[in-house]
This record gives sequence, C-alpha cells and structure tokens, in this order.
Amino acid sequence: MKELRSLVALIPTLLLAVGFPVLLNAQDHQDTHEQNTHGTTVEAYQEGDHEDAEHHACHFHADVHETIYDATSTAYHHISDANVYSIGSFNFPLPCILYTKGHGWDFFSSSKFEFDFFGHGEGRKAYNQYVLDNGAVKRIEDPTFPTDEVALEGFIHQEETTDGETKEVAYACYDGKHYKLLPQSTADAGLFGGGITSFYDFSLSKNVVSMLLITLLLAWGFFSIAKAYKTRDNMAPKGLQSFIEPIFVFVQDEVAKPFLGPKWEKFLPLLLALFFFILGLNLFGQIPFLGGSNVTGNLAVTAVLAIITFVVVTINGNKNYWSHILWMPGVPPIIKVLILTPVEILGMFIKPFTLMLRLFANITAGHIVVLSFVGLIFMFGRLGESTAGAVTGAVVAVPLTMFILAIELLVAFIQAYVFILLTASYIGAATEEAHH
Repeated sequence: MKELRSLVALIPTLLLAVGFPVLLNAQDHQDTHEQNTHGTTVEAYQEGDHEDAEHHACHFHADVHETIYDATSTAYHHISDANVYSIGSFNFPLPCILYTKGHGWDFFSSSKFEFDFFGHGEGRKAYNQYVLDNGAVKRIEDPTFPTDEVALEGFIHQEETTDGETKEVAYACYDGKHYKLLPQSTADAGLFGGGITSFYDFSLSKNVVSMLLITLLLAWGFFSIAKAYKTRDNMAPKGLQSFIEPIFVFVQDEVAKPFLGPKWEKFLPLLLALFFFILGLNLFGQIPFLGGSNVTGNLAVTAVLAIITFVVVTINGNKNYWSHILWMPGVPPIIKVLILTPVEILGMFIKPFTLMLRLFANITAGHIVVLSFVGLIFMFGRLGESTAGAVTGAVVAVPLTMFILAIELLVAFIQAYVFILLTASYIGAATEEAHH
C-alpha cells in the first residue's frame, strides 16, 4: 500500500529529529570557573558550612547502600536517560561522544569509567576530566583536575542554594579533595533545571539506543508488510499483516478522514508514523529484561514530537486559519487587540506544550507506580533480613504490580492514539476552508 511505504520513509526522519535535538551554542563560563578553580579539601569541606561529616563523606553508592534498598534512587535510575544501557540490575557500556569548548571532541566507550556492572552505573575512574555519576556523564569543573585516567574515591550529592534557587550539586572525590561536577548542556533555558554548561553530550544514550532499536524493528515490520501486499495481492492478510491492517484502517477511518476531510491522504503517513513510533516505544518500555527504557517519558523526546506537530500545523495553515488567529472577522477591533488575538497566539504554543506534557506525565507516572509497588517487597523484607516481611511485601506488591502493568499496557495504546487524535484536530483546524 502506498501509505505504508510513505510511513516507512517517515519513521527514520522522526528518529533523527528525536535522537539529535538542536542544542544552543556554548556560553563562556570562564568567570565562574575562576571563582572556584581548585578542589576543596575534605577537611575544609566538612568544617565549613557542612557539619554532618558522615553524611558528606565520599563513597560509591554500591559500597554504602549494598544492604539498604533506596527506592528513590532506584526509581530515578530507571526513568532517567543514561550513558549505560541497563537491563534489570546489569549495566552495559555505550559510545560516548562529548564536546567541550576549548578542549575539543572526545570519542570513547563508557567502559573507560569502570562503572559497576550491577547497580546504578557509577564510574570508579575519571577519564579526560569526565566522570560517570548515576549512569550519566558529567565533567569536572576544576581545570586543574588531571586529564588522564585516574581512580576516584567516591561521589557526594547535596542540595545547595545559589541566588535563592536550591539545586542538587554533585562532587567527585579525588586525592582527598572534592571537585564540583557539571551536567551536560540542555537547551531548556533552565525551565526544567538544566541549561548550558561547559560541555555537550552527543552520546548514544539508553534512550537513543532504544529509539534505534524500535526504528529498525518498525522498518523491518513495515517493509515485510509492504512485500506481503505485493506477493499476496487480493488475498486475505495473515500474520503481521492481519495485526497491522485493522490499526491502519482505524487510524484512517476514525482519525484522518473525520478531522482532515478531503486532505486526509496528505497527512495520513505522518499520523501513522507518530502513532507506531510512540506505541512501539511505550510497549518496549514495559519489557523489564530489555532495558525498561522510559523514552516517551523523557521531555526531550516528547518535546521534539510536539514540535513536529507545531511545524506541520504552522506550515499548512491557510488564510482562514491565520485570519482567525491574528484578526478574527466580525469582532470589534478593541476586543481583538486586547483579548482574542493575544489568546489565540498564546494558544498556538500551548497546544504543542500540552501534547508534550500529556505523553511525558502519563508514561513516567506509570513507570514510577510500578517501581513503587515492586519496591514494597524489598522494603518489607529489609533486603533479606525479614523473610516474613518479604513474603508479605510480595503478596501485596505482585497483584498490584500486575494490575498496574495491565493498565500501562492500555495507556500505551491510549496515549499514542490521543497524540495523533489531537495532532489531526490541530492540522484539520489549520487546513479547514472558510464556511460561507
């Protein structure tokens, strides 16, 4: 079918847009570097504003928490993106592609950090002033830190207040000193706690690898289906054909045609690409032994998908659409200028913003709820100290987890459907001709 071939061509384009988001240009932070160019000694660190020496002692998570179940860090590690690929408690290295202004490019495997194979992916070594903290690459802010491969003594995480804003700050410990860590740059203008730092991370992270896997799987599936339509012309569909065709017809008849009218064929490949891409990632994220990726629960991914919708709507908007946004006919000018036009312009940006947040929030919430119920087993059992507690936790947690997983399976389809439904409605409103 012509639409299926168009869908195959569009899916890799979506992946490229999601996998390699545009970053802002680096800003010069030399002034802040000059204010803190040397690592702080452990003694000075503990005798200053941080009196609780035990809390701020250097350690690796696996060494200190090996007999304590940390539900918060486990959940965060599961839903966050990382420079290691996690399958259950196992971690596997991924390629690191890093750029620092004035330092240049670095290409290496995350195995250089000698991270723990089990647990949260903490690197026990620094490499070229980069470290691996909780599975994510961070950079030593202090330029005097050694540029070769050195063994670390641990990490410290604490909350610090700067200019009235409280953030968690991480330090790496080396040679009896604490060195502040900078996370990779994120183009969120600080809206979600990120911003531009001294380096950029273009690595193949867990989410990018998951998207590559799903894209290859979808491409293989749809090429196989397209071939089957050629070889089995005028025959009843079977196998993967019989599963995909009802979904295809449903999107065509219940979404594209009602919302897009006579122009439905033009936008059907986009709707199908978005639907199967989101659905594939949602379902893949529910398979715990294949990484448990939280791709559609990542704001960067959902933001790019929403931006694709925004661009398509904006480019295809006709004269009638823009006239109702900028200068609505039949309304007094004072009302247009003061109320309607500002509200309509704001609505142009609110629509993709809600698309982004809806998908992100629903998928992330499902992962956290499942992890919370599974964590009951370890919290009741105190990690093996109480057999009765573990049994009680399992009796409570397993049915609840199975129920939530069933709900998540339903949500995976619903969220993919809702995303394309709203996308179709926005495009339909932008391309609809005026009624006289």
